[in-house]
Amino acid sequence: MAQLWGGRFTKETDQLVYDFNASISFDKRLFAQDIEGSIAHVVMLEKQGILTCEEKDAIVKGLTSIRSDVEEGKLNISHEYEDIHSFVEANLIDRIGDAGKKLHTGRSRNDQVALDMKLYVRNEVVAVTEELIDLLESLLAVMENNLNTYMPGFTHLQKAQPTTLSHHMGAYFEMFKRDVLRMQDVYKRMNYCPLGSGAFAGTTYPLDRAYSASLLGFEGPTLNSMDSVADRDYVIEFLSALSIVMMHLSRFSEEVIIWNSNEYRFVEIDDAFSTGSSIMPQKKNPDIAELVRGKTGRVYGALVSILTTMKGIPLAYNKDMQEDKEVTFDAIDTVKDCLHLFNGMLKTMKFNTNIMETSAMRGFTNATDAADYLVNRGVPFRDAHGIIGQLVLYCIDKGKAIDELSIEELQAISPVFENDVYEAISLKTCVEKRLTIGAPGQKVMEEVIKMNKEFLNSLGQM
Repeated sequence: MAQLWGGRFTKETDQLVYDFNASISFDKRLFAQDIEGSIAHVVMLEKQGILTCEEKDAIVKGLTSIRSDVEEGKLNISHEYEDIHSFVEANLIDRIGDAGKKLHTGRSRNDQVALDMKLYVRNEVVAVTEELIDLLESLLAVMENNLNTYMPGFTHLQKAQPTTLSHHMGAYFEMFKRDVLRMQDVYKRMNYCPLGSGAFAGTTYPLDRAYSASLLGFEGPTLNSMDSVADRDYVIEFLSALSIVMMHLSRFSEEVIIWNSNEYRFVEIDDAFSTGSSIMPQKKNPDIAELVRGKTGRVYGALVSILTTMKGIPLAYNKDMQEDKEVTFDAIDTVKDCLHLFNGMLKTMKFNTNIMETSAMRGFTNATDAADYLVNRGVPFRDAHGIIGQLVLYCIDKGKAIDELSIEELQAISPVFENDVYEAISLKTCVEKRLTIGAPGQKVMEEVIKMNKEFLNSLGQM
């Protein structure tokens, strides 16, 4: 059992206790961050005169060689070690001797694991943001290509008013844009370095915490050593942001599933993102969308898990906090996979634009505009509402859209109708006359698309 704390103990830990306590099976994912943090730590120690230049060079060379050997498959991260920290330190001592024993000077595993986790989460915030940006670019392409693709808009899953596919996709653009902004907020708030906080009360060594922080790309050091080792707010915030991403993906997936059904046929999902049935040869199932929808609960579970773990923990560090890693790693992997696969599905999806337009017409989505037509000719709105209700009943009975009725049929219900009604209630007119910012009219949609492009171009590196 390779461990860092045996001096106080007179007998071996029970094997079951050791296995239960060990974290190497999952915290080995923090290997690169552990090496990175350790190099920064010893560089700072040498600057402060705590290590000699020769000791610093030997330790850095040893750490670098361990990293290379692991990356090249020459060295395996073995489960004989309790955690990733003991793996790195033990191998360092094996390679460079007593100088390796000075690696941990002025440092505790508490601030070490807090640093490793922060470095890891910070990298993953960037990775998720990149996936979100890719998805936004795909959505923007659909918006640009479908300014005049008319379709029904819905409330209560009932056809309501006509809109465009561009406008509909724009709603999802806004959702995922907010997700990007949330990621930026998480990054900004978490970007302070806990290294040098020790177990929870700092250290008597003259560390330069600001220098360590700068070496690792942080804004500066954390300002309370007790909070530094006990803080997992950044994990909770990140998981919260990931949960919102998944909620948006799940809503989108639900619509794709509905639109892919035989009853709608608004979209056709590419074969590469569909599967068939083992018994029903006609089936083409939207499995990716369904799995994204299903995996949303998995990410929610990670958030609830860490919230529950943290709610009863007194200051400062407690072993319970080891439970932050597995659920966070799983949630990150899940979200990145879902974003990547959903984006691939969206890019290859075929939109059946003619079916969408016919659905808008047959769904009486222009009924509100027909009522407005009557109001503009002096009919009180409440009366106009009743007239159009009668008109819709007539259309349902005849199996026609409002646009398909003759002027005689229209005037039989209300003599106010004239021949200009057909232009007034066409899908094009219904959409194009909605020109307030945020509406589906082409002119304002072009404005919004321009702003969306500017937003994407403004996204620099975190």
